[in-house]
Amino acid sequence: MKTLPILALAAALAAAVAAPVHAHPQAARQALPVPGWSAALQAALERVDARHPGDIGVYVRHLDRDESFSYRADEPWYLASGIKVPVAIAVLRAVAAGTLSLDTRVTLHEDDYVDGAGPTNAQRPGARLRVSWLLEQMIVHSDNTASDLLIRSVGIDPVNALAAELSGAPDLRITTLADVRRLAYAQLHPAASRLASADLLAIHASGAGQARVRTFARRLSLAPEQLRTDSLDAAFEGYYASHVNSASLVEYGRMLAALSDGRALPPEQTVYLLDLMARVQTGHRRLRAGLPPGTRFEHKTGTQHRRSCDLGIATVPAAGGDGVPARVVIAACTRGTGTAAGERALRDVAAAITASGVFRQAPPRPTVSPVPTA
Repeated sequence: MKTLPILALAAALAAAVAAPVHAHPQAARQALPVPGWSAALQAALERVDARHPGDIGVYVRHLDRDESFSYRADEPWYLASGIKVPVAIAVLRAVAAGTLSLDTRVTLHEDDYVDGAGPTNAQRPGARLRVSWLLEQMIVHSDNTASDLLIRSVGIDPVNALAAELSGAPDLRITTLADVRRLAYAQLHPAASRLASADLLAIHASGAGQARVRTFARRLSLAPEQLRTDSLDAAFEGYYASHVNSASLVEYGRMLAALSDGRALPPEQTVYLLDLMARVQTGHRRLRAGLPPGTRFEHKTGTQHRRSCDLGIATVPAAGGDGVPARVVIAACTRGTGTAAGERALRDVAAAITASGVFRQAPPRPTVSPVPTA
């Protein structure tokens, strides 16, 4: 039997008490239409969850029919590189306002490098990199150094204000990718706040688990007995419990819906960002692997220690090419397992969503949930 962390368990219990499954809070005392595809999806996700050694969370919202479904989606989930979407929106708002342009060049400094995928770390200090190039590296290749350069260009406060506005989560706190590392390693020792770029790169390059902890201590001249814990797992779990760079999948889905509907950016910048998200090169074995053939998937993946996410908008052509394509927000995350297991679970989540019928032009006949009694 799976166990939940205390905070997650409390959140789940609170959500269960607050409202019935699938109900919109503002309509809690009305007869609520429940999507006809939701029962099949609930059952399928329970099977996926039972097979997965960790936990899964899933939020699905059909944008044109205003139907939604949640599977533990009201709990806080660590977003990892999912935070790069609000960063991109903040940058493109600055472009639309004229305070930045896609041709603006940002100087790469010696202390800007962050471990992770992408080609920005191959650039030398002093390189002047276009905003357009940095956006592509951040979204398409999930480049962490590019992300932090863009955050520096617009400021972290505007990023957080925008994320709160679009998600409806006033307590959402986004940090730089370098500070993600510092905050996680601070669970080992508070001196982590002093880690420079070279330290972060050396710690990451040393490997995983104990090797990384030993390198951390060596870089800061700490004796083993000075560490709060010698477990990398415990350090990251402590960091995740702070809920920094975390949100519910309902809240993140709200932000994706605003982007898809053109409420986050002007039309030109909306098209630009969605095109970048459609060309993402990470996560081929995640949600994309279980979606119908021909699906356009505008998304962002996120990966961190024992955490995996895939968050986006799936547009599925109508059968036979006739009718209106289905636009469906899917926000899904896993926790408690390595990347390979997380990717398998996310693939199975997408397959369950596909099989449920949410993408069909003529969905199954809706049912009606009982009216809650006083």
